[in-house]
Amino acid sequence: MNTCIIMRNTMRRSCAAALLVAGLLAGASAGAADAPSPQPGAATASAPRVLVLATGGTISGTADPRSAIGYNSGNVKGQELVRGVPGIEKLASISAEQISNVGSQDMNDKIWLQLARRIDEAFERNEADGVVITHGTDTIEETAFFLHNVLRSNKPVVLVGSMRPGGTTSADGPNNLYEAVEVAASAQSRGRGVMVVMNDQIHAPRWITKTNTTAVQAFASPNAGAIGYVDPASVRFVTPAPQTARDALSLPADGQLPRVDIVYAHSNMDGRQIDHAIADGAKGIVVAGEGDGDASKEALAALDRAVKKGIVVVRSTRVLSGFVNRNVEVDDDKRGFVVSLDLNPQKARLLTQLLVANGITDPGRVQEAFKGTW
Repeated sequence: MNTCIIMRNTMRRSCAAALLVAGLLAGASAGAADAPSPQPGAATASAPRVLVLATGGTISGTADPRSAIGYNSGNVKGQELVRGVPGIEKLASISAEQISNVGSQDMNDKIWLQLARRIDEAFERNEADGVVITHGTDTIEETAFFLHNVLRSNKPVVLVGSMRPGGTTSADGPNNLYEAVEVAASAQSRGRGVMVVMNDQIHAPRWITKTNTTAVQAFASPNAGAIGYVDPASVRFVTPAPQTARDALSLPADGQLPRVDIVYAHSNMDGRQIDHAIADGAKGIVVAGEGDGDASKEALAALDRAVKKGIVVVRSTRVLSGFVNRNVEVDDDKRGFVVSLDLNPQKARLLTQLLVANGITDPGRVQEAFKGTW
């Protein structure tokens, strides 16, 4: 059930993040589900409508004394997150729902499918003009890429997280959430589909990846760069919106994505991990290869065995940037392999899952699909 949230504008945006979240937590138990009365400065009836779907993560976490940077994910619910951001009520008419409350290391197919179906429902019923998803940073790129491939609406869907939990002096969640709503509410975001907003930057799902374990500026798009920038005053896109609609893939009817394993290549590698993936029933195998997606002779021989059993084999790379091209050091045409192009192993795995779920397993068709997700 949607709960309309209209916040008081009694704190300036320059309040320290630590004081902000401390006050937020202190009031969390005082009727969190009750919508307050409209206040001066709140969004008007004609304002964009933004649905916030909360899933947990550091952005909803609080500090823990077990270490200087320790924290617990998911202590703050979505409604309280929104209420804790001064001035956000001027951007849009906001409603919030709790989809899950997990650290993003525990993100799974069930939550992905729930998110996709709820977003489709919200847009089909004209409940919202844009959606913001609060999410942990560890797998935010995977959730964004999943949604990028299954959602059909041209309305914006913005994923956002934080690298620092609430209750710390460097908490980045309030600013990131403000800017995510700002992007979701912007007319410029129409037709751009799924995006990720972090640290004043807007990224596309295909290219964004996490590049640092703890720094606030942890995200980059190594092969493309940010598609836009945002601050409290403006939204600025530096790339044009796509001119043609993408072909969205269907969600699996049984509610489960097929098993696709990632095998990490390394020196002195044999084929045992690949043979184990075959024995475990994998429908696809992605190799996080060395350099341009290469692997040892023993590993390649094991991948040949996988292809003969009808398993989709994709060569990706463990390197942060660059493309994996066909037929450079490996004869992909002869062996029946697919190359990931610019997709990192985790995104190559996800796309392979969706393709197999849609009955697309022929290497030629899979390769075409890898080319077609820009």
